[in-house]
Amino acid sequence: MKLVDVHCHLDKDFFGEDVEDVINRCRKNNCLAFPVGITPITNRYVLKLQKKYPDVVYPCLGIYPPDALKKELEEKDNSEDLEYDIDKELKFIEDNADKIVAIGEVGMDAKDGTDLESQEKIFRKTIELAIKLDKPLVIHSRKMEMKVIDILEEYKFKKIVMHCFGGKHSQVKRIRANKWYFSIPTNIVRDQHFQKIVKETPLSQLLTETDSPFLSPFKDIRNEPIYVIETIKMISKIKNLPELDVATLIRRNVTHLFGV
Repeated sequence: MKLVDVHCHLDKDFFGEDVEDVINRCRKNNCLAFPVGITPITNRYVLKLQKKYPDVVYPCLGIYPPDALKKELEEKDNSEDLEYDIDKELKFIEDNADKIVAIGEVGMDAKDGTDLESQEKIFRKTIELAIKLDKPLVIHSRKMEMKVIDILEEYKFKKIVMHCFGGKHSQVKRIRANKWYFSIPTNIVRDQHFQKIVKETPLSQLLTETDSPFLSPFKDIRNEPIYVIETIKMISKIKNLPELDVATLIRRNVTHLFGV
């Protein structure tokens, strides 16, 4: 069975030196991992992973709303990611377009104290870069689902992955109508919202993700890419299809969208 985790965070902050073991488990379980960058440091890190593990790692480079990360980065005393030139980072992403499969993770996040006007400007720049490079967009939209959908619809770009989408059912219907993709995380094993999305969405619009190390399907166990099999199992149960068929169709979607 061939597995694909289209959204994970394999940063040193989460996995440390253990990342090689994680990659080896991917290799043994025939699982491809698409780690996402969200800052200058993480963007460069996923490129290093790709260079070291080209048979497993397919990187995505992005710019997460910087102000939504501010508190977390201040606690880490990470000045390099706290203050950086957005346009220079976009140029870095463009210069490395041949090494990546998508632009992401990008989008908007309405945490307390965030500058949503600034976020929108950055988001639009990432959309325009994705269109220019013809690369899929991996979208984060926490508490800004309606605004993010409105903006994306303006551009009429179809290579859209709605990562871990938590919006209302009416918004889910709009995403389906636009023929965008949902990447379904491993916590679908207990999350009825994602179960409902899978039930009502054609397999042709579904992808699988872990969001490692977050959203683990197992209590008190760190998530990692190979656990994407748990999403496959749940989709199989909901769709009443063999797991192998589900995995094959998901892999086909990945090939169609990302060219992998």
